[in-house]
Amino acid sequence: MNFARKIYSILIDLVETLVIAGAIFVVIYAFLFRPFQVNGQSMFPNYHNGEYILTNLISLRFQELQRGDVVVFKAPTNQEKDYIKRVIGLPEETVSLKEGKIFINDKQLSEKYLPSDFKTYEGTFLQEGQSVSVPDKSYFVLGDNRDFSSDSREWGFVTKDKIIGKSFIVYWPIADFKIVQRGQYGGVN
Repeated sequence: MNFARKIYSILIDLVETLVIAGAIFVVIYAFLFRPFQVNGQSMFPNYHNGEYILTNLISLRFQELQRGDVVVFKAPTNQEKDYIKRVIGLPEETVSLKEGKIFINDKQLSEKYLPSDFKTYEGTFLQEGQSVSVPDKSYFVLGDNRDFSSDSREWGFVTKDKIIGKSFIVYWPIADFKIVQRGQYGGVN
């Protein structure tokens, strides 16, 4: 009888511990941080296929996104998928494509995280020589590897309500562990 009581007590403690741990996980996952896996080559060479990135869900409530932030959002073409891209155009800015270069408000964007001879090609939404104005509460996003990226050049803007969070740590594989850095630019802040 005494042995059964000890087993029962251990089981109750184990269940309580699992419930508390589960509740903590749900709060963290639902409100603070969420892991995402990079699928494909759209962010290469800065982020690789198969890497896991931790995304901050709460920071969007307290600060505005800035140019160069790496964000995860619901894919405009398939709400079942999540995309990871870099914020290029901010609300109420004009984005244009001229001779393979991105311009923000008629100033060339110098993307220091890309090779100097890099060219951005047109899509169905943003074509060579064309300008688009980013609506309020929307963003123009691009992949770092534009030749292999489905991004705003194809399907347009991402609204703020579709953005899940801002990526801040690559945590897997361990050898690639790094803090996600905001893109550095010349000519445009």
